[in-house]
Amino acid sequence: MKIRQYQVDAFATRTFEGNPAAVCPLERWLDDSMLQAIAEENNLAETAFFVPSEKGFALRWFTPVQEVDLCGHATLASAHIIFTVLGYAKPAITFETRSGNLFVEKRGELLQMDFPASLPAPHVPVDILLQGLGQRPLEVLAAEDYMAVFDSEATVRAITPDQALLSQLDLRGVIVTAPGVDVDFVSRFFAPKLGVPEDPVTGSAHCQLAPYWAAKLGKPMLKARQVSRRGGNIDCEVKWKRVLLAGRAIVFMAGEIEF
Repeated sequence: MKIRQYQVDAFATRTFEGNPAAVCPLERWLDDSMLQAIAEENNLAETAFFVPSEKGFALRWFTPVQEVDLCGHATLASAHIIFTVLGYAKPAITFETRSGNLFVEKRGELLQMDFPASLPAPHVPVDILLQGLGQRPLEVLAAEDYMAVFDSEATVRAITPDQALLSQLDLRGVIVTAPGVDVDFVSRFFAPKLGVPEDPVTGSAHCQLAPYWAAKLGKPMLKARQVSRRGGNIDCEVKWKRVLLAGRAIVFMAGEIEF
């Protein structure tokens, strides 16, 4: 059996930037064990699989170790393939997912994703979190992930986390964030318990980051940059209980999986 697979750099304007995701268009679902095996073989932060559905496409995401409920960059990558490779003619795509219906719309050169917002709440600092980051943040919040807020972009860039400690935390991962120098805010994201020590650019984390910084800065439209080694830019807009995340994508590689 053969299936097509594409590797796409999401939130990127050129190759070797942003966050790489594998995308596999399918005619029907394979066994979950096969989907997980493909993701493990790819060893990327996420592998996305989609099949045609009544509303558009059913979409699932897998890290090398497990399926996840929401992934931004692999959604952007999947939409890029549907629009540019599969020739999808409608202006917007509806994805049916474990997190409900998600929408991606073409906006010129940008793809804009419509995701549910998740406002993090203040949280008592956890010792393992503080030890794992090696820095004491100004405040700690939590939603799907822990969010540690620091004073400056330089501090966020300098953090060298203890991945073994962070993998012991109960939530999905850890976001570190601060005001940016040339953008409204910067961030990094660590999820070692999912097999992702540091994710290059994390769309789902911005479902938590954008509402926090929109309230903090008093404006709904924000420019963000994830300052991982590869790095990537995300345009954010908070609209009530939704977050609009926009970015670009580019295909790095196309091929076939044989099994």
